[in-house]
Amino acid sequence: MRKSSIRRACAALAAATSLALALTACGGTTKKDVASDSGSAASDGKADPNAATKKGLTVGFLPKQVNNPYFTSADKGGEKALKELGSSYKEVGPNSATDTAGQVSYVNTLTQQQVDAMAVSAQDPGALCTALKQAMKNDIKVVTYDSDTKPDCRNAFVSQASAEDLGRTEVQLLAEQIGYKGEIAILSAAQTATNQNTWIDFMKDELKDPKYKDMKLVKVAYGNDDAQQSFQQTQGLLQEYPNLKGIISPTTVGIKAAAQYLSGSKYKGKVQLTGLGTPNDMRKYVNNGTVTAFELWDPAKLGELAARTAVALASGQITGKEGESFKAGSMGDFTIGKDGVISLGKPTVFNKDNIDQFNF
Repeated sequence: MRKSSIRRACAALAAATSLALALTACGGTTKKDVASDSGSAASDGKADPNAATKKGLTVGFLPKQVNNPYFTSADKGGEKALKELGSSYKEVGPNSATDTAGQVSYVNTLTQQQVDAMAVSAQDPGALCTALKQAMKNDIKVVTYDSDTKPDCRNAFVSQASAEDLGRTEVQLLAEQIGYKGEIAILSAAQTATNQNTWIDFMKDELKDPKYKDMKLVKVAYGNDDAQQSFQQTQGLLQEYPNLKGIISPTTVGIKAAAQYLSGSKYKGKVQLTGLGTPNDMRKYVNNGTVTAFELWDPAKLGELAARTAVALASGQITGKEGESFKAGSMGDFTIGKDGVISLGKPTVFNKDNIDQFNF
């Protein structure tokens, strides 16, 4: 924020805060609210991939929730990268993962503090838009990571992994574990969960490959991301399909509940389980032989890429437009995809050999 515009920006920030809080009280923004907002995420300038990396920048990290092991790991990855790049890191955020009004307040705080960039994991796809657009109007680069907002409310989104990679690799993992043969089931979250259904569509498409001809998907069950329901659904699947060889659960709640059931049943070691889980939830079940391998993204790498993306934006090396590329240190080269999305890459596989290296 330039000195000449401080008064004008502060007035706008006050208005943005009032609007955001009012919208939160009414249940959040609507598509109409977001569409009517002015502002654009993409910079009017052109990217210069050969521009020098600026030093001495300040990048604020705003996770969904502070003191959450997952975000602690992610943000430490960002902090380490910024130190390497010669810039400063700061973290702010709410204590609750549902405090959207708090997130809005922290965006405004970072804007008032004139940070050079901010990395935000949005609790709500639309509620932060007004505040984030105000930040961008004040020449602050905005990166979302882990959880996105509307594309026009940020410069770039660092995605954990593509939906296709997540869906296909889970089938590949299970197939290896059951020798590409037998009946399998999927234990999902809610039947209406968009991300889950997208992953499952890619799972079904992967299963069309001739190498899976001896594998049969017999059922997709739904545990509604509730531990007890997921536990009961696992029990029900094994009663209904006594020859079941494997289960894929693309939800951290579901895979933990399924592992809990399997570990205390006669099916332990006989029915394979994989999906998306966290090392802290699944360590016990990997070490006792219930689960061979599962996957998720590495949050530390996600945070690192968010930090490097923020610095590349602030340095003018990228603007967030599709097709632009930049080098993210030892992580390699990344190209920005449609709607400013940057994919971290294929998920990390956790097994007995590496699970103790992670804490989230």
